[in-house]
Amino acid sequence: MTSNDTAVLRVAGRPVGRYVTRPELPARLSPRPYLHPVTTLAGTAVTELAPADHAHHLGVGVAVPDVEGFNFWGGRTYVRDQGPTELDNHGSQRHIAFQLRDSDGFVEELRWVSPGGELLRERRTVAATELTDQAWALDLTFSLTNVTASPLSIGSPATNGRPGAAYGGFFWRARKESTAPEVFTAGADGEEKVHGRPADWLALRGGTWTLVFAGATEQTRRDPWFVRTEEYPGVGSSLAYDARVPLPPGETVVRRVVTVVADGRLDRDTAASLVRKAVSP
Repeated sequence: MTSNDTAVLRVAGRPVGRYVTRPELPARLSPRPYLHPVTTLAGTAVTELAPADHAHHLGVGVAVPDVEGFNFWGGRTYVRDQGPTELDNHGSQRHIAFQLRDSDGFVEELRWVSPGGELLRERRTVAATELTDQAWALDLTFSLTNVTASPLSIGSPATNGRPGAAYGGFFWRARKESTAPEVFTAGADGEEKVHGRPADWLALRGGTWTLVFAGATEQTRRDPWFVRTEEYPGVGSSLAYDARVPLPPGETVVRRVVTVVADGRLDRDTAASLVRKAVSP
């Protein structure tokens, strides 16, 4: 670990992820903590930070485009019957403290603050675990609690009228290469077949690396995957796919995603085997 503003994750003594808690970013990008760079054990970076195509994509983290109308994703807001619109509605995630911090992970408390005040309190747990000499697992759990006196709800561009755009929740902006990565699940191949569908695991395979994402709770596995490969490489777990998620005062929504970070181009059997090892009790 480093200073109070940065944490470095290590696996087998090697740095594999840098977590920035207080980034200096313009309000339009919905400032929030993020992991970048995240690397394989061989040192290949598998994240991107503020790329030219989407400046608000910040490595690995939690981002939600609509919390009761406030944008915690960054960029434009999708408005029904109007389309993507520049609004002054951006919130920020503010690091409060690490409850626990070690070389292989941390437990963090955050405040989700809108222009009108705090909406959510989050507990985020991140752990890094060695799987083999060529693969490790990043385990990320987030718990969002409504700390207001009023009901809140979580939405997405899809719930606001943009079909297929149910992004929001856990999101991983992956490494962009000259050739788009391949994407597959246990039973399907290609962005068109896997996007917007639930699957126990989903693999994104680049030139010399593979990421395998898995929902680690029953509720998380019910959430469909948000997948992009051609436009840009990114994978997320859709928190609000076809309906807004209600969050009454004091209530909490929890999701957990485990990601295998591997050197090499994994086949289906190897990806499935590593996922089983990563999410086993």
